[in-house]
Amino acid sequence: MLKKRTKKSGEILVLLLVVVFIFAVVMVPTINAVITKKNVLFSTVNKEEALQIAEAGINYYQWHLAHYPTDYQDGTGASGPYLHDYVDFDTQITVGQYSLVITPPLTGSTIVTIESTGWTTATPNIKRTITAKYGIPSMAKYAFLSNDIIWIGDTETVNGNMLSNNGIRFDGVGNAPIQSTRTTYTCSANQGSPCPALKNGVWGSASQAVQNFWQFPVPAVDFSSLTSDLATMKANAQSAGIYLPPSSASGYSLDFKSNGTVDVYKVTVLWPTNKTGWDVKWNAHNENIDYSTRVLQYNRAIPANGIIFVEDKVWVEGTVRGRATVAAAQLPYNPATAPTIYIPNNILYSAKDGTNSLGLIAQKDIVVTYRAPNTLEVDAALVAQNGSTQFFYYPNLVKTSITTFGTNMTFGQWTWSWVNGSNVVVSGYTNTYSTYDSNLLYAPPPSFPLSASSYQLLDWVSN
Repeated sequence: MLKKRTKKSGEILVLLLVVVFIFAVVMVPTINAVITKKNVLFSTVNKEEALQIAEAGINYYQWHLAHYPTDYQDGTGASGPYLHDYVDFDTQITVGQYSLVITPPLTGSTIVTIESTGWTTATPNIKRTITAKYGIPSMAKYAFLSNDIIWIGDTETVNGNMLSNNGIRFDGVGNAPIQSTRTTYTCSANQGSPCPALKNGVWGSASQAVQNFWQFPVPAVDFSSLTSDLATMKANAQSAGIYLPPSSASGYSLDFKSNGTVDVYKVTVLWPTNKTGWDVKWNAHNENIDYSTRVLQYNRAIPANGIIFVEDKVWVEGTVRGRATVAAAQLPYNPATAPTIYIPNNILYSAKDGTNSLGLIAQKDIVVTYRAPNTLEVDAALVAQNGSTQFFYYPNLVKTSITTFGTNMTFGQWTWSWVNGSNVVVSGYTNTYSTYDSNLLYAPPPSFPLSASSYQLLDWVSN
């Protein structure tokens, strides 16, 4: 016998449909959210894995540079990018790849840029890129570096680090470490009254704020490390730079131009001063040190390798646009024939932004001349390998001020000014201002001496 469907069973069906609808309304978004979060999690994991693979590429090329510091082509001799598999150490299965783009240093710079892009084999479309910069510091880390004593007078200012392998008298203004390798030493009469006397490695009448920068003793700097490979520089100048052989005259004059070129002159006549000057060793100099007549040889762009090698005396001046190093030397080294670099006029950078730099490497001295301007600026990295950077003592020849921007490295004693027993300037420049060019640390002039340290990480950026 047929039974009639009851009202109660119909109500249950309706209730069940309501429950299913409510469940669907509530749970479907929840499930979608869970799926979305799962996808985001997977994407994050894949991105992190890609980043780690990219970082492995950076680490690899850092190792490569440590063993082959001048190879910017991954040992292939060809242009990049350079593709490498990333193998899991435990399973020896390739789990991803990275691609390297290596940008070698600009002329004169030591900074290498490494761009590494990594991805996994499972998700090759998810990529991460790291850009890192590495550089070898040059020896141009000091505003002043001397193998001999230093005296900074009360009218002199030094902006940047200073180090002497001997003792320092510091009466002026400074804003960075002032370091001596000596605990104590017997100061020289060249450092004024009350010398000779036993003094601390750094001493003087500077303010307490400046004395807070005094440090002694510190490790010595091996000055032989400043000796550039002059033979290599000569070969590079002969092959792709500017090479000037012995002039059979009075020397050469280099006049840098703001358009990135240099005028090369042969000096034929010197300006007669009929004055005797004395150097820091109290040797008399009766020779004339300013040019009077010079004959233009040619105008040329600063060479791509930046090297200008002169086997004679040379006068340097002008406005520098680009990167260059002027080396004055005769090989093999002979103290009697080693040439000097003379500064007769301003040497200026077209901009002080790191794009321009000039190195002056003299086998003997770097000398500011008798007829140099009363107010003089020298933008350059100065290296007197076996002599001194100096202005000779000419009695009663007193000039106003000299400003240097760069670095001053001198084997012997340095001075731009001479004082009497009352610490009054009686020759040279009354005021001296020395400012360190921080760009020189990793972007020195071409073929400038580098430190013995390896590449150092300068910058690290990921996308």
